[in-house]
Amino acid sequence: MKKSILFLLISLGIASANAQSQTTGELIETANTFLRQGDYANAILVLNRAQQQDPQNTTVAKNLALSYYFQNDNDKASAAIKPALDKEDADDQVFQIAANIYQHLGQPKEAEKVYRKGIKKFADSGPLYNDLGELLAAQQNNNEAIKQWEKGIETDPSYSKNYYNAAKYYFTTNNNGWALLYAEIFINIEPMSNKAPEIKQLLLDGYKKLFTNADLLVNNKDKNVFVNNYLQSMNHVGSIASMGINTESLTMIRTRFILDWYHTQQNKYPFKLFELQQQLLKEGMFDAYNEWLFEPTISLVAYQNWISAHPTENKTFTDFQRGRIFKIPKGQYYH
Repeated sequence: MKKSILFLLISLGIASANAQSQTTGELIETANTFLRQGDYANAILVLNRAQQQDPQNTTVAKNLALSYYFQNDNDKASAAIKPALDKEDADDQVFQIAANIYQHLGQPKEAEKVYRKGIKKFADSGPLYNDLGELLAAQQNNNEAIKQWEKGIETDPSYSKNYYNAAKYYFTTNNNGWALLYAEIFINIEPMSNKAPEIKQLLLDGYKKLFTNADLLVNNKDKNVFVNNYLQSMNHVGSIASMGINTESLTMIRTRFILDWYHTQQNKYPFKLFELQQQLLKEGMFDAYNEWLFEPTISLVAYQNWISAHPTENKTFTDFQRGRIFKIPKGQYYH
C-alpha cells in the first residue's frame, strides 16, 4: 500500500514538473487540439494554466475567450477578451471575437464600438467590415450596412463574404449589375462553399431580372460609369435572351459580352472576373464553366447528363478549378 502511494506521489510529481516545463506556446498548441475536438472544458483548463504562466499573452486571451464563447459562457468570455483589446499586438480577430461576444450578451452598441475601434486599427480588414455590416443589417440599417460591405470589397478584395452580402443586398434592391458581378465573384472565391448553391440561384434569377426589359438601362438608377458600361455591353447582346434564360442562352450571351467588353472596355477597366472569363473562353473551358455555374440550379439531372456526354471537357475544367485560387487584386474597385 505504501509503495502504491509513493508511486502515485512520484507520478503526480513528474506530471506536475512536466506541466511546469511546458512553454506557453506548447500549452496553446495543446489547447488548440482540444478546441478542434470540441473539448472546450479541457481547452479552458490548459489555457488558464498558460495565462498563469504568461498573463500578458494576447493569443492565450483570445483562445480562452473563444473557448468560453463556444461553451456559451459569455460573461467569462467577455472578461477574458476585454484586456486584449488595448494590447499593441491585438489582431483583427481579437476585435471580431469581442464584438461577437457583446452581440451574444445582447449589447449591439458595444459590439458596434468594438468593430469601429478594430477598423480604425485595421483599415483593410475585410472580416471586420463584413461583420459590422451584418450587425447593422440586423438592426435594419441596410444603407449603412452596404457601405461597410463595399468598403470591405475595396480594401480587402479577395475576402469573399462582403461579396456574398453585397450581392444579396443589390439583388433585393434591383441593382442587377452589381448583384450579378458580386455573386459570380463570390462563387469563384468560394466554389465549394455551402453558400455557393444559394448564390448560384441568385445569379440565375439575377439574369432573368436583368433581361425582363428589352432595354437593360430602362430601370437602371445607378450612375456608376463602370456598371453602366457593363450593362450597355450586355444590352448589345441581350436579344439572345428572347429565346429564354437557360444555360445555353447564357453561355451565348456571356461569350458575346466578353468579346465586346475586351474590344471596347478592357483597357479602361481591367477586371479579374472578366479576365477569368476570357481565359476560359480562349482555353475552351467556357462552356464547361457555364454548365457548372448554371445547370445544377436549373436541372441537376441535366447537369449530370452533360457531364456524362462531355467527360473530357468536364475533367479539364474540374482539374483547372481544383488547381487555382481566385483572387481579386487591389486597384480594380470601380464602385
